[in-house]
Amino acid sequence: MSDGILSKAATMEIPISSNGDTSSLPEDDGLEQDLQQVMVSGPNLNETSIVSGGYGGTAEGIIPTGTIKAPPFPGSLVHPHSPRGPSVPPSAPAARRMARLAASPAGPGLHTPPPGPPPSGEEVVRGIAVEKFDIVKKWGINTYKCTKQLLSERFGRGSRTVDLELETQIELLRETKRKYESVLQLARALTAHLYSLVQTQHALGDAFADLSQKSPELQEEFGYNAETQKLLCKNGETLLGAVNFFVSSINTLVNKTMEDTLMTVKQYETARLEYDAYRTDLEELSMGPRDAGAVSRLDAAQSQFQSHKDKYEKLRADVAIKLKFLEENKIKVMHKQLLLFHNAISAYFAGNQQQLEQTLKQFNIKLKTPGAEKPSWLEEQ
Repeated sequence: MSDGILSKAATMEIPISSNGDTSSLPEDDGLEQDLQQVMVSGPNLNETSIVSGGYGGTAEGIIPTGTIKAPPFPGSLVHPHSPRGPSVPPSAPAARRMARLAASPAGPGLHTPPPGPPPSGEEVVRGIAVEKFDIVKKWGINTYKCTKQLLSERFGRGSRTVDLELETQIELLRETKRKYESVLQLARALTAHLYSLVQTQHALGDAFADLSQKSPELQEEFGYNAETQKLLCKNGETLLGAVNFFVSSINTLVNKTMEDTLMTVKQYETARLEYDAYRTDLEELSMGPRDAGAVSRLDAAQSQFQSHKDKYEKLRADVAIKLKFLEENKIKVMHKQLLLFHNAISAYFAGNQQQLEQTLKQFNIKLKTPGAEKPSWLEEQ
């Protein structure tokens, strides 16, 4: 039957009219029905099988093709197909339109929302950076003005604020500190020599005592020489304690009390330089033109000048007070220490052991016995 239908379709002539339309023939309906029957009775492509073992093989190795589905390619439409009909791919223009729609993130009527505010961490970092930049900027301007003022003073071109009385006291303090440092150095050298002398006397006394035991004929002579050296060693240790106390007090006065006052003096001198620098800047602006920009700069310079003036006057008062207290403290400390040093040296070289011990008691000096254990924290309370 199929061969007859195909031969009939092959030998059939289809007349075409002048406008290109096929004429309606009675055989058309029959041919269409025959073709539909052929398509229905033909094999279903979705249900075909691939046999790996050839004809007559077992069921193993048979893969039903209906279970294999290829993924849809981009731009294509996936239509639900009937189990017995092939799927029809879309046309090229439709595929291009669908690809454009798939690539676009939003529809034509949708708008992307504006970005939100930056996180707070970025704002904090930006604020810190701006603050540091302002600090560096102010420091640079201040350093430039102070350097300019310092060079002007060195070359005799700029004016300098001078407090004659205070400057004299500061110079006297520096000279006094240099002299006291020299006294401190000599006192430390004396302490080192006294320590060496005491150690030598102690060793010499031990040697005399040993020889007095081994030399019966010179036992008496070695004996009283050993006693003399031991007495001198004891007096030397007492004198060494007094001199060490003197050195410690002078060191505190020079390297702590005087140094603290000189640190305040350095701050005062820096404030004086800044005060003169901003005073000179204000004077230069006052002599210039008075336009709108100059007036604003003049107001800013006036404010900065007043701030540095207040700082300068405050530090000048602090220096004056510290110099006064330092002088009073120096007199009190040196009066006590010089009296101690004189009495101890006089008693030692006079051989007056009682006077030497009395001097230490007078100034509340306690000697550390060699080899003595350190007192516990309960005894120190």
